[in-house]
Amino acid sequence: MGGARRFTRTTLNSWELGDHFDDVALVVSELVTNALRHALPADAARERQDSSVRLHLMRWSSRLVCAVRDPSERGPVTGAAPDSAESGRGLFLVESFSDCWGWHPSPVPAGDTPPGGGLGKVVWALFRLTDHTAKERPAPVDALPDGL
Repeated sequence: MGGARRFTRTTLNSWELGDHFDDVALVVSELVTNALRHALPADAARERQDSSVRLHLMRWSSRLVCAVRDPSERGPVTGAAPDSAESGRGLFLVESFSDCWGWHPSPVPAGDTPPGGGLGKVVWALFRLTDHTAKERPAPVDALPDGL
């Protein structure tokens, strides 16, 4: 998990989006943890786990997407965890901290697929990025209300 957080911090800093790290890192941690916990066989070797789960960060001008590929074709399961449960709230956190999330079958294999396995899936979360510079620029003259 430390590698995913380091990759996220380095990537966001290189994109000058370090101020988004806390929310994005929380979502990345939940998505990667879910993939490792639920998408791999319990007896999978550590090396296979690392190569079978992939984290992708993609940025467009106004959007950031975190996507995690894994070899399982089963979709994520959301549900209410009992108050006393120590787990089961990951997707609730993903939904709370991102603008939207979802999943789809993977178009390409996620590392080593299990024998007889399919291509797996991609679980993603989207963050809308605000344009901080737009807030600091004065409004164009033709956008000012009449009388000003």
